[in-house]
Amino acid sequence: MTTTPISRRQWIAGGVAGTVGLGLSSLLADEPAAELDIIDCHTHFYDPTRPEGVPWPPKDSPLYRTVLPKHLRELRKYRPVTGTVIVEASNRVEDNAWLLELAKADPFIVGIVGNLTPGTSDFAHHVTQFAANPLFRGIRISVQLLQDLLQQEKTDDLKLLADHDLELDVNGGPDTPVAIAKLASQLPSLRIVLNHIGNVHVTADKPPGEWQTGMREAAMHSNVFCKVSALVEGAAHDRQSAPDNLAFYRPYIDVVWNAFGDDRVIYGSNWPVSDRAANYETLQRIVMEYASEKGDAATRKFCSLNAKQAYKWVERPGRR
Repeated sequence: MTTTPISRRQWIAGGVAGTVGLGLSSLLADEPAAELDIIDCHTHFYDPTRPEGVPWPPKDSPLYRTVLPKHLRELRKYRPVTGTVIVEASNRVEDNAWLLELAKADPFIVGIVGNLTPGTSDFAHHVTQFAANPLFRGIRISVQLLQDLLQQEKTDDLKLLADHDLELDVNGGPDTPVAIAKLASQLPSLRIVLNHIGNVHVTADKPPGEWQTGMREAAMHSNVFCKVSALVEGAAHDRQSAPDNLAFYRPYIDVVWNAFGDDRVIYGSNWPVSDRAANYETLQRIVMEYASEKGDAATRKFCSLNAKQAYKWVERPGRR
């Protein structure tokens, strides 16, 4: 089901009717909702029917199905999504090329975060090869690999990313922000994006103190951004659906937003992995309601402009 454009006044009335006096006057203008550019900066696409199959997800996973940009566009949404930055989950080098080919004829795809392994003998060659395509915007690594590279003082390959004007996504647990802070101090020219707010366990309790401290340490470095993604996965426990009200998530989003400010928070869904915890409309509504309280300018930054700074994603003719 596709989304029907609504006026911004209608969106505010329906989505944040309880919010009063929080700088929403500019949002209440009679402006088409589709004019808000929303780039989903964390999606995964793959096709198990390819002759070579896929290394992820496994065949016994409910995620094991063909997932392409058209399927994202068909989802029911709280607000229209106008583009996406794909994060490659496959560890096969050739699958980076498959995504670039997928993006070639689809202006909805504005960037790709690839999967290459720093520290390997062919890393420099692959970076040079893929960086020649302007849609290739960086790579993602695990926090475990980052910690190993830091411990061994082998971060030259990560500097190579900066030399090619590429960014680094880092995914891991609540200890990820501390590792990112260390790298950011060593490589201030490298743009770094923390994935999924560090995959903290989101509960009704106060956010963990160590995680809060780590987020503030990472945010002290102006080259670090944070994706507000995978919130519902962090809140879905024991195979139960995640809560669907903003109040439950607010203490955690507050920590992130207060640390990084309006200029370095980025919207991402983690779809289709997020389906295990909540539907797309729900996960999007939660963060959009929060962003709207920050005002029009902050909302626009969160939805696309901050990602433009972090990823330098490509504006493509015919995207909207």
